[in-house]
Amino acid sequence: MRWMCGALMVLAVNCRVWGQGATRPVGKLGVGEYRAFAMGHQGDGERGRRLFLEEGRLGCGGCHTVDGKGGRAGPDLRAIGDKFGRSDLVESILAPSATIAVGYSTNVIRTRKGEMYDGILVESNDAGVGILQGDGRLVRIGAGEIAQRRTTEISLMPEGLQNGMTLTEFADLVDYLASLKAADVAEREGMPAEIGALERPIGLSPFNLPAHKFEHPVWFGPVPGAAGAFAVVEHETGKIWILEKSAGGETKSVFLETGRVMKGTRGLLGIAFHPQYAKNRRYFIVKHFVEEGRFSTHVLEGEAGEDLKRDSGKGLRLVLKMEASANVHYGGGLQFGPEGYLYIGMGDTGPQQDPNGNGQNMGVLLGKMLRIDVDHREGEKLYAVPKDNPFVGRAGVRPEIWASGFREPWRFSFDPVTGDLWVGDVGQDLFEEVDIVRRGENYGWNVYEGFERFSNRYLREGERFVPPVFAYTRKYGVSVTGGFVYRGKRAAGFEGVYVFGDYESRRIFGLRQEKGVLKRVRQIGSSPQRIVSLGRDEEGELFVVGYEGMIYRMELGAGRFE
Repeated sequence: MRWMCGALMVLAVNCRVWGQGATRPVGKLGVGEYRAFAMGHQGDGERGRRLFLEEGRLGCGGCHTVDGKGGRAGPDLRAIGDKFGRSDLVESILAPSATIAVGYSTNVIRTRKGEMYDGILVESNDAGVGILQGDGRLVRIGAGEIAQRRTTEISLMPEGLQNGMTLTEFADLVDYLASLKAADVAEREGMPAEIGALERPIGLSPFNLPAHKFEHPVWFGPVPGAAGAFAVVEHETGKIWILEKSAGGETKSVFLETGRVMKGTRGLLGIAFHPQYAKNRRYFIVKHFVEEGRFSTHVLEGEAGEDLKRDSGKGLRLVLKMEASANVHYGGGLQFGPEGYLYIGMGDTGPQQDPNGNGQNMGVLLGKMLRIDVDHREGEKLYAVPKDNPFVGRAGVRPEIWASGFREPWRFSFDPVTGDLWVGDVGQDLFEEVDIVRRGENYGWNVYEGFERFSNRYLREGERFVPPVFAYTRKYGVSVTGGFVYRGKRAAGFEGVYVFGDYESRRIFGLRQEKGVLKRVRQIGSSPQRIVSLGRDEEGELFVVGYEGMIYRMELGAGRFE
């Protein structure tokens, strides 16, 4: 989820590096030397700014904005210094294709005339696509003109950009980027200017053995009816593992293999066990697919074997398929609600800024929270629509919709005491938000981002938008990960606190609310690895899923949420 610098490469100049004892010509220095120099020397941010904007050199200013406006081939960098530390900034320049920001993968289009176009996908609908190329030119290609469409894991920024800089200039550029931080915002209800930290932060203890490290896990939870067994979902490998804990130790076995996907943030997103899983062995998964250049999210049903710890081998059945606009924001999981219906969190599917208005379009399932009944069928569908869904019978509105106006609802959960549905919705450029979602309500995207107006393009007269319970700026993180309300028995001081995290900053937060109004929010700890998901066991105790492969148990202890 790093930023990507889409810039024009220039030939390395044969000049010397002055002032730091390095004298070899630029272009003959190794990547390691640039890395070591930038990490060991303070640069000059003002010189870096001029280098960033200078035409005919790196071209960074031609592909990036730094004022929050966006709209170019690369992401806006207004708060890049809040998002990433110095080492991440250095690596993103030296290895631009190692980790590409969501929504900024290179799309390659071949037309029926044999023409080739590559760039960032900024428009995608039934009429065709719009590709923003590295030089800032927007190319529109009609649907009937497209012969082949694919997404690559190669950045528009070429390798070797550093070769056009001296070591000192490289350090200057890094210092300029590190200086780009979000401006202070006025404090308001639901978005405090400062988030304090607990005097005694919570602890995290590894739950799985290092020998049982996972490959980019994205979901963790107990297997109903199988004591000591936990499911772990890996999105890129497409595997679901069973991690078993017993007096004899720890074991790891495969529950299901759905097939590996290409590198990136696509693939298997999560699993939901039926409320009667111990008896009927039914489970549901959600996976993102790429088929002949087209993207879609599938909800699939499977059946486990009699031991509940591996798939039966009978095959998966397609319950629901949602065609996507682009290759981003394809959903944040699925979970059964307290009444036994299956809820599905669906993102707007992009492109960035939701130009199709999917979040507000009630005729599509994108950008919505959905609610379906998988215990009954309607016609050829493997599900029915609950009769009390809010939009049943309304013309032009999909009846599966429970609530609307989401960008990427990344992880949601129900409070087992109150039944409240909590959602962490990932923001666009400035804000991350936490919502309590209720029947039929509209949570604003893309008219609102957090508490602030984002666009009027899809604003409908008389529409009521529900503000988040809490929002935070890039100062505290860039990608919210929804969590759980704590209802365990080991930490009475955290009873009723909603615990969640941020993927990139690795901060763990807790908040209290009353009737949807924020009362207190604190940073309660931090994670050794990026927080891609949280988990909750059958006793209500909480876990952190580290994207680098470890599961951590939260040690809330005898502390209090103060």
